[in-house]
Parts: sequence; C-alpha cells; structure tokens
Amino acid sequence: MRAYVGVTDSVWFDYLQRMSPLDEVNFWQPGGTQHFKALDPGELFLFKLKSPRNYIAGGGIFAYSTILPVSLAWESFGNANGAPSFEEMRRRIERYRKKPSSPLDDYPIGCILLSQPFFLPESEWIAVPED
Repeated sequence: MRAYVGVTDSVWFDYLQRMSPLDEVNFWQPGGTQHFKALDPGELFLFKLKSPRNYIAGGGIFAYSTILPVSLAWESFGNANGAPSFEEMRRRIERYRKKPSSPLDDYPIGCILLSQPFFLPESEWIAVPED
C-alpha cells in the first residue's frame, strides 16, 4: 500500500479535529490547476502539519480528486473544508494563492476528498525530520 504525506496548516487541521468524527474532509489545494494523481482510491493520505509543528498528525483514505469553483466546493463540503464559513474558507485559500482575486471571483481550487479522516491525539503524533 502506498501513502502520501500532504502538508497542511494547523488552522485547517485543528478545526477539523474539533469537529471529529467526520465521514469525509476536503483537503483543498489553492492553485486549482492540477488534478491530484499521487494516489489511487483506497490509499492512505497523511496530514503533516507545517513548521513549527513538524508532525504527521492524522490522515484519511483517498477517495477522489477534482477541481471545482470555490463556491461549489463550499456548497458541496461545507465545514468539511476546514472552515466555519465560506468567507473564512476563502480567506485561508487566498493566503496561499499566488494571484490576487476579487470578492466576486469564483476561482477554481483542487479538492482532494478523503473518507474516514482521523486525527491523532498529540501524544501519538509522529515527528518528521527537519530535512
């Protein structure tokens, strides 16, 4: 079995961990230009928190990936996008986008759908080497 380690920020992770248990989550990609092809459905996708929290802290089972307009991603997955509102989700995405957008832009984002997401207690996080 293969696995993929996706880097995520703590805000996304912490929000979803508080909502756990969940049936699925959307691990979004702000660029929205490429389909995720690293895994086949049923393979393991792990969450690695960004520095300074360099740990694998959870994961899920890769279901599929798609590219959707940001509004449709919100309509489809709601809070499972890792944010309490559409506006907050947009703010988080736009922090990582390389091009500016207006409040009316319905730009595409990558959506990696993960089923059976799990969030490890901090005592079980797996340290990741700095290099």
